[in-house]
Amino acid sequence: MKINKVFENNKEWVKSHLNVDDKYFENLAKGQSPEILYIGCSDSRVTAESMMGANPGEVFVLRNIANTVSNLDLSALSVINYAVDHLKVKHIVVCGHYSCGGVKAAMTAADLGTLNPWLRNIRDVYRLNAEELDAITDEDKRYDRLVELNVVENAINTMKTPEVQAAMKRGEIEVHGWVFDIKTGTIIDLKVDFKKVFDKVENIYDLG
Repeated sequence: MKINKVFENNKEWVKSHLNVDDKYFENLAKGQSPEILYIGCSDSRVTAESMMGANPGEVFVLRNIANTVSNLDLSALSVINYAVDHLKVKHIVVCGHYSCGGVKAAMTAADLGTLNPWLRNIRDVYRLNAEELDAITDEDKRYDRLVELNVVENAINTMKTPEVQAAMKRGEIEVHGWVFDIKTGTIIDLKVDFKKVFDKVENIYDLG
């Protein structure tokens, strides 16, 4: 897309919304009350609102390479804090996707410069699950499984934060792990009981 086309598209987008509701943007400017915090990948093919059929104001979004929640990433931690403590979201979704370039890069033995420390988070997921992953002989299936395991691990990382821990103990929030299948356009719920998962390691990560 040529950059100037963006402004043409924006005018048409504004016009189409005002044709339906002449107070659309006036109402939108009043504030937001999303129920979902979506943590996903920055991949240009995976847009949260579009694939979820959500409207502006319904989903609070954090995107980075390979949907990673690192305890050293102030941006991610700030988003989680704001979403949980101020927006009072009811659900946190960590969503990966098959054919993820970040996960693929982490599976490759190569020096990728600035990306190295970021991809190490994913390589650590591989290390923690090496026995299962190494037993998968089909490389593509192993790749897909690492995508899924990376979602689970980052959902657990989300639950390590004090805001999420407190909200879960109050029964105010649920954590979910999803994968988007680009080849079919389908969102897949990994159906992991993250509260049960966290209960197993709560004595290590519990902040009181």
